[in-house]
Amino acid sequence: MKHTITLLTCLFLTATISFAQKTIEASDILKELKNGKAISYKNTTIVGTLDFTYMQEAVTKLPQKKKKSWWGNSGNYDNKIEKIIDVTISFTNCTFKDDVLAYIPDEDSGYTFTASFENSTIFKDCKFERRAMFKYSDFDKKTDFSGTTFKDDSTFKYAKFNKEIDFSNTTFNEVATFKYAKFRYNVSFFNSLFKDTAIFKYTNFNDGVSFKNAKFKEDLNIKYMKVSGNFDLSNMKVEYDIDSKYTKINGKEFSTYLVDQN
Repeated sequence: MKHTITLLTCLFLTATISFAQKTIEASDILKELKNGKAISYKNTTIVGTLDFTYMQEAVTKLPQKKKKSWWGNSGNYDNKIEKIIDVTISFTNCTFKDDVLAYIPDEDSGYTFTASFENSTIFKDCKFERRAMFKYSDFDKKTDFSGTTFKDDSTFKYAKFNKEIDFSNTTFNEVATFKYAKFRYNVSFFNSLFKDTAIFKYTNFNDGVSFKNAKFKEDLNIKYMKVSGNFDLSNMKVEYDIDSKYTKINGKEFSTYLVDQN
């Protein structure tokens, strides 16, 4: 019996050590991407900055004198350099110990580096312990951030989601920014937790959105937000203020929409 217990203990310790050692450098993932390999990791800790823009490589190929190109309709000039990630990205139950960057405004060169994703992009049940920057990113296929925790700053400002997208059961510890983001398909923030201010100012939901059971511990800014389709607010809780000025829900003012639902 004693030998059996010892054997089981050894097997348990071996399995525990093996699991604890499942770590990979971000630089190795970037090498795989550069070689055109699909990315798929589960139960893995990623160490080092995961820079989807490949800024350090791109900046060496750019002229030192800043170029000016037209960007957007804001009337401003921008020096945006976009990297296209054309393979499938899949991370499940992974922890990112350092920054995950698809957006870098580089003051030294004067360029802004961004990354967009042409294939399915999965960050399911993950933990971002540092910054998660996806400003200006286009997500062209199915995208999934469900069950994920953003412990530090995160931004999806100006991001475009062109296919199915899921943010259910997500947790945002810091300010969550979706300002000017566009969702072509229905998106769920079911049961999500926003511990700081949530910004959906100027956000467009073209096929509905669910905030069912979502909890907002601070302010919720939905000023100028537009929703077409189903708008599910059942059991949503906001502990501080909701700024809904000029918000349109299927063409109706936010306050009018709430009255019609009751």
